[in-house]
Amino acid sequence: MHEPTLDLAQVDWSHQKEVVRVFYKEMWDHANTALVPQIFHPDFTFRGSLGPRLVGHEQFIDYVKFVTGSLDHYTSDILALAEEGNHVFGKLRFHGYHRRELFEVQPTGRHVWWYGTPIFTFDGGLVRDLWVLGDIHGLIGRLKGASSETEA
Repeated sequence: MHEPTLDLAQVDWSHQKEVVRVFYKEMWDHANTALVPQIFHPDFTFRGSLGPRLVGHEQFIDYVKFVTGSLDHYTSDILALAEEGNHVFGKLRFHGYHRRELFEVQPTGRHVWWYGTPIFTFDGGLVRDLWVLGDIHGLIGRLKGASSETEA
């Protein structure tokens, strides 16, 4: 976890990048699901870094509750953002303290983390689709005791 976060004060914020920032730093980091309708179309599609494919606000809100319930002090570190047309791409690090069963691993209290690469597709000012590829093998290894400091 030695890779520095993006200096958010130095980013040239388009509307789309600002929506992504709000999504991670205000919605995810605080489990503030009241922001979901301000970010996503009602029937948006989501494929998360932990695997599920979801449609709509309610399924996504349940996912947020599951993840933030499993990892105490859940935090999203934005490492990079790029924008092309109606897409925003990123490199993120997600982390928290393992407090509920996750991937069939009982709670350990360990600080665990994984990288994810989101691709946001916008339709107007709202997200229509979000696809996130996550380093699940790294996360499972850390859940099972691999060093959280190892970058592998």
